[in-house]
Amino acid sequence: MNFNLPLLPSLAAKRIAVHVTPAAARIMRSAHPWLFDQGIQRQSHQGQPGDLAVVFDQQRRFLGVGLYDPDSPIRVKILQHGQQAVINSEWFAAAIDRAIRRRDPLLTAQTTAVRLIHGENDGLPGLVLDRYAQTGVLKLYSLAWLPHLPQVLAGIVAAGPWERLVLRLSRNMQAGAALYGLADGHILGGLPLDGPVLFQENGLTFTADVRQGHKTGFFLDQRDNRAKVGALAGGRTVLDVFAYNGGFSLYAAQGGAREVTSLDVSGPALAMARHHFQLNEGIAEVAAATHHLLQGDAFLTLADLAGTGRQYDLIIIDPPALAKKQSEIPRAVNAYSRLVRLGLAVLAPGGTLVISSCSSRVTAETFFTLVHETASQEGRPLQELERTGHAPDHPISFPEGAYLKCLFARV
Repeated sequence: MNFNLPLLPSLAAKRIAVHVTPAAARIMRSAHPWLFDQGIQRQSHQGQPGDLAVVFDQQRRFLGVGLYDPDSPIRVKILQHGQQAVINSEWFAAAIDRAIRRRDPLLTAQTTAVRLIHGENDGLPGLVLDRYAQTGVLKLYSLAWLPHLPQVLAGIVAAGPWERLVLRLSRNMQAGAALYGLADGHILGGLPLDGPVLFQENGLTFTADVRQGHKTGFFLDQRDNRAKVGALAGGRTVLDVFAYNGGFSLYAAQGGAREVTSLDVSGPALAMARHHFQLNEGIAEVAAATHHLLQGDAFLTLADLAGTGRQYDLIIIDPPALAKKQSEIPRAVNAYSRLVRLGLAVLAPGGTLVISSCSSRVTAETFFTLVHETASQEGRPLQELERTGHAPDHPISFPEGAYLKCLFARV
């Protein structure tokens, strides 16, 4: 595959020697992938994004090597812990191949979209690779990856095959000035792309807007939770709140729901939900389910539904991240509590509530306790069925990497 790459910054020949505080050394010995700026006592010289930094403790003992990122509080993104290694094309190829091979069992004729590289949790901090059928989507979260992009792409291609590779950039990267001609949605190599990519998930057909859609085009981390909703939906009326493109809604229909309502504030998202139902109308259960689209603010619309006495047997509440920084945690906790109250107000007696949080700053224990306490305050205590997290292609190797938590409970 030939790549359409601009002239990228070159890598400095001299590595940066970084000496860290005892506290930072202890954290690094636990194989934590981040070295924060306040953990650095001194360094040999300043560097550019992507320069290799070798980390030592106060006794000059080797701790690790990683990518230097002068514009981030996570000053060094650790690639290698404990044992010294040469970070070159062979190192990247091996790391990429290990991550991708771990997902081989997840790729089947029924499921053709998985996360192949999950950033820090696969030893490649700030780098994500998702597969949608034969399209690969590489998302970068740091400028530190740009000098290494050719080596990374070589490793990805070697683990192919691919029809194309698409580049996605985080908002922080897009706001920066030094992108060297790269842009979010840039096709790095392979066949041109006109429109969304079709893929299979547990036998259902979905589309992903890999060039402009949220994340890399779809929320793959909720795959298993969507399947659990489908298993609970038989014969029920279902409300999918924050439905986006109808993932939970479609699984509910496939699972035999009589009626499914997709609620979202975005008209284009709901149009995509309708399209997903149309793509799967060859499935008898999907064709038999009545599908309603309801556009509006989730908080206001839930209150309106309660005011009319509308009730549902199964409600899914899957909001976007509500706390992206520490200062937003109190507001997020209040919002989750409101959503529980509003959801319970339209949940039929004996009904099932499925509610999730993808805000990593709100811990799982805080979230689950909040849901139960709010339900008890409303006089509708919950019988917990299950607590779940990420799908297996989103493994967690350090505490901050855990973000998704989902509660299945019956009133």
